[in-house]
Amino acid sequence: MPDPELVPFLHPSVAAAGTKHLALDEVDSTNAEALRRALAGEPGPLWITAARQTAGRGRRGRFWASEPGNLHASLLLTDPAPVPQASEISFVAALAAYDAVAETAPALAQKLSLKWPNDLLCAGKKIAGILVEGESKRGLTVVVGLGIDCVHHPADAQYPATDLAAEGAGVSAATLFCALTAAMQRRLAEWDRSNGFAAIRNAWLALGPAPGTPLVVRLSGSEITGRFETIDSQGNLVITGDEGVSRIAAGDVFPLAAPGPAPSADRQRP
Repeated sequence: MPDPELVPFLHPSVAAAGTKHLALDEVDSTNAEALRRALAGEPGPLWITAARQTAGRGRRGRFWASEPGNLHASLLLTDPAPVPQASEISFVAALAAYDAVAETAPALAQKLSLKWPNDLLCAGKKIAGILVEGESKRGLTVVVGLGIDCVHHPADAQYPATDLAAEGAGVSAATLFCALTAAMQRRLAEWDRSNGFAAIRNAWLALGPAPGTPLVVRLSGSEITGRFETIDSQGNLVITGDEGVSRIAAGDVFPLAAPGPAPSADRQRP
């Protein structure tokens, strides 16, 4: 019999709301499995988890390490918002990941922050990533994939990484998943099909970089450097550099060392 502490389950309130859960031992990718099921007619909401992924992937098709013991989960949703606003769900998911980790590892809460557009950091190192994908053959279907490093992290990642155990928090993927499902349900309700994006944006900004933080944004074949200003009402990253204000819809963000005192990080947690 498997250890109950290692078996992922939905939070009771989420199950009571009618959300389903498919727990797999192994799959190529929980996102890929969710998309296959959507094309076969599955309307969701459906969570899919796997103890191991053989072909996990991150943004821009990058390989995502999927070691047993970490959390690999995807949520399938049908028509979560009007198409122009559907991408906002990345910010919803990032906040839900923060909520779940802060709840299950409260000693780490003050070390957690968000990196645009949808990574969760712990002490400045990546501890979770989010991949949002969709298809529209049968109406809009969105799949939100979350990978949270509980006991393993890559040593050679493009961005420095860590895991909960390495940071001193012994949280199982099953415990984290239960908290995540409840957090996602709350944040989706707050978002309210984009009607509540202003509140989501404010909560994200409270956890994102402080205004004035120097950043470099790597695009396809180029880079933009500047200081963080805000996230605009469309979710674009706004930075100010030598060439003025840039609004960026997609890119990879990295910290940029700069002389002088660091910007104040005294912000209230949401």
